[in-house]
Amino acid sequence: MKLITKRIRVGIGLAFLIESPSCSCTQESSEIDQIKLPNIILLMGDDHGWDEVGYNGHPFVKTPVLDEMATNGLRFERFYAAHPTSSPTRASFLTGRHPNRYGTFAPGWSIRPEEITIADISGNAGYSSAHFGKWHVGPVRKESPTNPGAMGFNEWLSHDNFFEMNPVLSRNGDTPKMIEGEGSMAIIEEAIKFIEKSKNDQQPFLTVIWFGSPHEPYSGLPEDLALYENLPDSLANQEVQLTSNKTGKQVTRELREVLQGRYAEITAMDRAIGKLRSYLDENNLKNNTIIFYCGDNGPPIEAGRTGITFRGQKGSLYEGGIRVPAVLEWPGVIKQPISTSIPSTTSDLLPTFAELVDQPLPERVFDGVSLIPLLQKSTSNRNSPLFFWQFEYKGILNNNPTPYIDPVLQEGTTPLVKISAGKYTRDFQNHRYTHLSENDFRGERSIIKNQYKLIVEGNYPNKHGFELYDIQIDPQEKENIADANPRIIQELNTELHEWQESVLKSLTAADYK
Repeated sequence: MKLITKRIRVGIGLAFLIESPSCSCTQESSEIDQIKLPNIILLMGDDHGWDEVGYNGHPFVKTPVLDEMATNGLRFERFYAAHPTSSPTRASFLTGRHPNRYGTFAPGWSIRPEEITIADISGNAGYSSAHFGKWHVGPVRKESPTNPGAMGFNEWLSHDNFFEMNPVLSRNGDTPKMIEGEGSMAIIEEAIKFIEKSKNDQQPFLTVIWFGSPHEPYSGLPEDLALYENLPDSLANQEVQLTSNKTGKQVTRELREVLQGRYAEITAMDRAIGKLRSYLDENNLKNNTIIFYCGDNGPPIEAGRTGITFRGQKGSLYEGGIRVPAVLEWPGVIKQPISTSIPSTTSDLLPTFAELVDQPLPERVFDGVSLIPLLQKSTSNRNSPLFFWQFEYKGILNNNPTPYIDPVLQEGTTPLVKISAGKYTRDFQNHRYTHLSENDFRGERSIIKNQYKLIVEGNYPNKHGFELYDIQIDPQEKENIADANPRIIQELNTELHEWQESVLKSLTAADYK
């Protein structure tokens, strides 16, 4: 495989966290150069909305640990999931590429075995790596060609999908077994064991922890539920549909009761992150360990909206579906708190990590960019746009597609609460795409460039089918300014279409040749 040969010194790259557009603090380059390879911990919540943290002003949710990280570290005001649903965003997190490039179109669609992940990059740099919790980009069992081990991780204790209390997880692909306890704490405790082993082996570590919270159907410890027993009476007048914890089928419940469980899960997840941070501090690992947290998409419709209301929710390309909470803490390097409004995305994680550990990128198309030079510049803009696209995959399914992976190898094994298609486990799919068709450019899509956000085939178009928002002054997307800006529409739509051509070419597996 051809590799890009341009490399940089790690010490120089670290400066992005010392000098940023929002921070006047500086540090001598000689001190930066002395920093060894950082440990990396990448955390992600499940369906956790941008507003559902204390530091973003939520009126009810208690997240003291994430609030402290936002106060001490780097706080992303405009961080985006690469897709408004779970599996695609997780795939972008791993690969630095838009999920449509390799057919991870929606929840339950797998990644492709040829993709190179952040774990592969870390292995090349001498890291030990492990995945804990929700995987959801293929089955986690041994036989799967897309399990965490096949995608570069040395160890894993993972679930095909989401999980609640007493999670049933597969360790390194073996038969799933129950781990007693609250789900978030259970995987954090397992992750600490892995970190302890890496520390004893004197190896830098990459630890990816993907929580099952706060995904429905929601369950919480009594002490966490008690924190939210006095939610407003107005929420009791609304009803929502979601999964029953008892039957696994859809039920109707009072919104106040639902949110009590949801917020309890968020607080429990926050506490588990706190235990991890305390372990790092007590074991002299804190200063040179990066901890990053983000959500995978906006909250689902049954979660209601009780904080700052962005338009849309999970499954939508409006801000409410793709803007998520994100914070990064690195005590040995971030000496003063930093806040950035430069848009960033889950696809940026792999390029950023590769630069941090002085590893070249594979010679293929990436949609993410390294955040190191981006944040080092005194600018409020991002040099490359962000692209979003909900591919209309049902057209492929209607034409008897050829599976990319043997369907037998796509069968899941880890049970969950929710019953679907008559069973409590989840299977995956991915299909071959052999030629470009003009019809395949359809589907809700968007480009964010500078202050503008263009949405095509959205829910609130002008007469020509476009929505344009100045997202810096109108983050709630209330005023469609498309009619007054035809030139901007044309430029952005042309750039969006050219990007789609690149994506469809990748979808044919051209990047693997």
